[in-house]
Amino acid sequence: MKKNFVLITLLLSLALHLAARPATRQKIDFNFDWNFSLTDSQKYILTPFDKSHSESVQLPHDWNVKQDFDSKWGGATAYLPEGIGWYQKEFILPASTSGRQVSIVFDGIFMQSDVYINGHHLGHRPYGFCSIVYDLTPYLKAPGELNFMAVRVNTTGGRPRWYAGAGIYRHAWLDVTEDVHVDTYGTYITTPQVSAEAAQVAVVTTVKNSSPKKQYVTLLQKVKDATGKVLAKSRSQRVVVEAGKAFDVKQLLDLVQPKLWTPESPTLYTLETSVKAGGSTTDVYTSTFGIRAIAFDPNRGFLLNGKQVKLKGMCLHHDAGAMGVAVPLRSYERRLEILKEYGVNALRMSHNQPSTEFLDLCDRMGFLVIDEAFDKWKSGDNYYTRHFDEWWQKDLGNMILRDRNHPCIILWSIGNEVGEAWREGEEYVKRAAMLQDFVHRLEPSRKVTLAAQNNHKEAFAGVTDVIGYNYLEARAISDHKKFPNRCFLISEELPYYRGAEGNLRSYTPLNPWSLIAENDFFAGGFIWPGVDYLGEAGWPSKGWPNGLFDVCMYEKPRAAYHRAMWNKTPMVRIAVKDPFADIDHGRDLWQWPAIVDHWNYPNKFNGLVIEVLTTTNCEEVELYRNGKLMGRERTADYTNNTIVWNIPYTPGKLEAKGFNKGKEVAYWKIETAGKLATLKLKADRQTIKADGQDLSHIDLTLIDDKGVKVQTDNRMITVKVSGEGRLVALDSGDLRLNKFYTNQIKSYFGHALLTVQSTRKPGVIHAEIQVEGIDKPFEVVIRTR
Repeated sequence: MKKNFVLITLLLSLALHLAARPATRQKIDFNFDWNFSLTDSQKYILTPFDKSHSESVQLPHDWNVKQDFDSKWGGATAYLPEGIGWYQKEFILPASTSGRQVSIVFDGIFMQSDVYINGHHLGHRPYGFCSIVYDLTPYLKAPGELNFMAVRVNTTGGRPRWYAGAGIYRHAWLDVTEDVHVDTYGTYITTPQVSAEAAQVAVVTTVKNSSPKKQYVTLLQKVKDATGKVLAKSRSQRVVVEAGKAFDVKQLLDLVQPKLWTPESPTLYTLETSVKAGGSTTDVYTSTFGIRAIAFDPNRGFLLNGKQVKLKGMCLHHDAGAMGVAVPLRSYERRLEILKEYGVNALRMSHNQPSTEFLDLCDRMGFLVIDEAFDKWKSGDNYYTRHFDEWWQKDLGNMILRDRNHPCIILWSIGNEVGEAWREGEEYVKRAAMLQDFVHRLEPSRKVTLAAQNNHKEAFAGVTDVIGYNYLEARAISDHKKFPNRCFLISEELPYYRGAEGNLRSYTPLNPWSLIAENDFFAGGFIWPGVDYLGEAGWPSKGWPNGLFDVCMYEKPRAAYHRAMWNKTPMVRIAVKDPFADIDHGRDLWQWPAIVDHWNYPNKFNGLVIEVLTTTNCEEVELYRNGKLMGRERTADYTNNTIVWNIPYTPGKLEAKGFNKGKEVAYWKIETAGKLATLKLKADRQTIKADGQDLSHIDLTLIDDKGVKVQTDNRMITVKVSGEGRLVALDSGDLRLNKFYTNQIKSYFGHALLTVQSTRKPGVIHAEIQVEGIDKPFEVVIRTR
């Protein structure tokens, strides 16, 4: 009887264990409950920090952005110091992980990272922009016991020429699988045949067998639409995978009347891969993909699904002002929403691969992306030079394997402004060819590009499938005649001035975009930069201020030109030339004439003739001052789609009306603001997720008693956040600030942006805002659930 009882107990325990054990893989959030110390000691591999020298943090985390500026560190890194920091995390695995494979995935650690688990060194990775995957299985303690992870991050010894932050600045998670499973990034999906009637979906699946014996594995794949409906199914395929090995399984699926992926209609599908071994399902792995055909043509530029599409692009760095490079998903989503509305359809990720979640957004929201691996290679003084020979294949390969299923990606970029482009000799051309050949072998469905700088060698520019020219529209037109079989795009485009061939600094006041638009052979252009970023700075600025949007994503007056060029909707904007405006001008070549979008000047300006600009995509514009018609002008009679008016200053209102075929189709106004009266608060979302990651962005605008923005009387703004949330960033868009991570900032052109983040507990976030000169504080309430 006792034996039966013991047997029944064991069987019941096993049944409960199996019931609690997931049938397939788990993805465990690993972002919370870390400790951080900005000190360095090898004892941290196994010994917890002294609490007096550490703090509790969550990922993503950038320690650098919270430090003090010092001019000795140089403008490349926003005058912030290099250093060494450690992260530690204690964790207990749930019972459901017993007997399973467990890997840690870091989506980004900057830089020179070393990762330890329970005292064992998992590995070192010098590059700071790649994803990092380590197998934890052999070194983990049994479920229920305490594990100890430590991560050392070292930014000393040379950093990039822009701000890259410091720390575990992207997400981390645990992948938990059975012994037989699809490998990390283990599906490769292409669409070799695409039409509106039918599409062929080709899949290569890497199945990994981590068990100590040979496994007979069955693979089945289904294509599902957004509703979960199965549209196609592969034949069940049986393969043998040896112990400790991986095996690639190739399959083809056919879709009837697919919905093609485009920026206007970014339709996505899901590939569900089911793996069976020993009669049981051991893995269900899902991959998102889109169906589209891409091509580059020497005469027609870029073709998407057979149609010519001009790339209306921006170059983006991955920081976000006061958040540094630890940028939550919602911040990126808001940025892309704003750029989408503005008319952007393409992005160049300069000069490193972005996060996976950023590319997921581009897939879903409809952006065409150049995924870029490196800024520099081996030549020249840069931090990657000493690592290039050992690591370039691993780092470039990581980008390709991780990102290859994203339909948004149209080009792989192997480098930007590399020193090899200037060098004489075959060695440097061969190096470019070496990288391109590597990409072609690994992922042949897309073309390869690189960005060539001024005075590059002709032979070097002829290596890649598509050549990107930085600021060299005039040379590209000449080179197109010399080399009619080359495919061209402008990988970096000046925002206003145009350079002449052989004289980049001719400061010709004709926008480069007009050349790109007029010549079909140009695939498109990417403005440098689309958005202001940290680093590459000149004191007192802490960043590059020449974008069309500032770090708060406020659209600058200068952005009117590309808005007009990139959209069919009729529009007109008003700007005023003001050489004395309090603007961070940045470097000479990337500047634009100083303009503002207000009509506020002191009394001594009364009667002074001022240049007023109306930028438009309309045929004609009428301008009114205080209700009086000042004239009607044809846009075609002016350059840059900008009509220049000479208007005597009188306080009041300027109004612009745009006309097409004699009919008013667009309107804009600017007004003289009165004295500051109050603060206008506008949150982009009143309710956010209580997941410890979600954000609400709260626009703070100084206004007078009539609701007109007060741009010329900036005030100190102080913020206090309480409840179930925390202050993530307080920005004004002015990069000449004295500290990034602060609760007090001076408004810039009448506004500032407050960003708050939820905790993991549902409730209410209270933000109290005090404006200098206004006694009564203001409050905004954000709910979390």
